[in-house]
Amino acid sequence: MNPKTYLIIGGTGGIGQAMVKQLVATTAKEKGSKEEDNIRVFATYHRRIPDFEADNLHWLQMDVSDENSIKQASEAIEKQSPHLDWIINCVGLLHTDKSQPEKALRQVETDFFLQNMQVNALAGLLIAKHFRSLLAKSTRSNDHPAIFATISARVGSISDNQMGGWYSYRMSKAALNMGMKNLSIEWGRALKDVCVVVMQPGTVNTQLSAPFQANVADGHLFSPAYSAECLLEVLTGMNASQSGSFVDWAGESIPW
Repeated sequence: MNPKTYLIIGGTGGIGQAMVKQLVATTAKEKGSKEEDNIRVFATYHRRIPDFEADNLHWLQMDVSDENSIKQASEAIEKQSPHLDWIINCVGLLHTDKSQPEKALRQVETDFFLQNMQVNALAGLLIAKHFRSLLAKSTRSNDHPAIFATISARVGSISDNQMGGWYSYRMSKAALNMGMKNLSIEWGRALKDVCVVVMQPGTVNTQLSAPFQANVADGHLFSPAYSAECLLEVLTGMNASQSGSFVDWAGESIPW
């Protein structure tokens, strides 16, 4: 039996790293066979290879803002595995050393806006473009489909927007959601048993959310490990008919 294969894009970030560690740990707890017989985990890093290692974990370099880098990563995986069963894109951009989310229209700047669109919206489409063939070779079923998941954000919901602000981030996440909805329709026609889903991980204690945690209510700031566990559990329970969904960490639907 072919091992189940996972690709975590952004495996050095808070949520991505937690997913990688949980998947590897799950493998070690399973039946008494060798780890590599159960699961293979591929994970990407941007600049530096992480210290974390495991027998069935394979690190690859990827810059999601560079299409050629995405293509090269897909080719590298194809040399090691005939297929992928799950792809989870955990990469996201909210702020940089120079730029913070805009509170007002006067703060909108072209370069930061386009950077948000590149990382948060376009990257997901380019990943789907270059990894489609590997996902298409998955031997999943309707009840246990191949997964193409992307971390989104509740602030990307247009109908849920009550506060405004954060123009670049909100608009890039809304664009991501539309792109993944489009993808779910196209792949629903062309690929069998694939579930495309966008997910809201909750407010997680990571570098991305660090400058904005002061206003988070008690009990609503999740650890990366807890958020990752919840997201993986939700994905495990999804079937092919749920492709095109926008759900939160608890599996509840979010309005577009």
